[in-house]
Amino acid sequence: MTTRTMDLGGVVVATALAFKEDAAAPAGLAVDYDKFGEHVDFLMSNGCRGVGPNGSLGEYSSLTDDERRRVIQVAVDAVDGRGIVIAGAHGIGSHQARQWAEYAAEDGADGVLLLPPIVYRANEREVLAHYEEVAKVGMPIMAYNNPFDTKVDLTPALVAQIAQIPEVVAIKEFSGDVRRVYEIKELCDIDIIAGADDVLLELMINGAVGWFAGYPNAFPREAVELYTLLADGRWQEAKSLYEQLVTVFRWDSRTEFVQAIKLSMDICGNSYGGPTRPPRGPLTAEQRAQVTADTERALAALAARSAAVA
Repeated sequence: MTTRTMDLGGVVVATALAFKEDAAAPAGLAVDYDKFGEHVDFLMSNGCRGVGPNGSLGEYSSLTDDERRRVIQVAVDAVDGRGIVIAGAHGIGSHQARQWAEYAAEDGADGVLLLPPIVYRANEREVLAHYEEVAKVGMPIMAYNNPFDTKVDLTPALVAQIAQIPEVVAIKEFSGDVRRVYEIKELCDIDIIAGADDVLLELMINGAVGWFAGYPNAFPREAVELYTLLADGRWQEAKSLYEQLVTVFRWDSRTEFVQAIKLSMDICGNSYGGPTRPPRGPLTAEQRAQVTADTERALAALAARSAAVA
């Protein structure tokens, strides 16, 4: 029987996925598994708690089934026991989501991240049935509230119902409403995980216990430091660091978040971002210039901070 003991304290990075040119691959872009494995190793080497492959940031919806499964396997191999792997198990229906949870279990993941049914505005009864069906696999589940993409809002009252499923151990909260932490805590006992980078400070002050993160793909060491300061209640120190990053973090909540984070990764130069696979296209010239400016601003502020400490 699944118990609520999965340690989600720390920075679990929703991993970006590297592609390389290949005329025979979908849209002329093949998954670069070597670069992806190197990126996962880079994140773990910089103190991250774990990785979350096959999320929206990992472009799961544009992958073939074979690609999507191999991504999980590469992530598990690259983490190599140093942390946790929470694989995206999203699907149009519970039959698909359950299959991806079964693959995750077979391939060594520690848990799954699970949206409500995608591309369908399910009602509460259908949402509960979805989570109950996937829970039959026996994997720990982090429910994911992203009302912008799914058009289904996992309200605190609905989260409380989902939390009665023993396998559901956490909720990734991406609504942007920081008040929900209190509401969820009042209604049920479930780990609340910050899901939007640009409200991390507020969510953790209110009681979130972990961070399922996007921008730490580009800034893992600084993200781990920020999380640690927040977890230790060192609010003023955390606020100072957060203010240096929050401008670029805002891209995590925008439609072009995948392209923006990948560009920031390339600018930071420690890991490969590269192109996105359609339907995601390139940033406009204006967007690219703004992401570049925001990333460089963060890098300059972090460099000045390090120099001051030294």
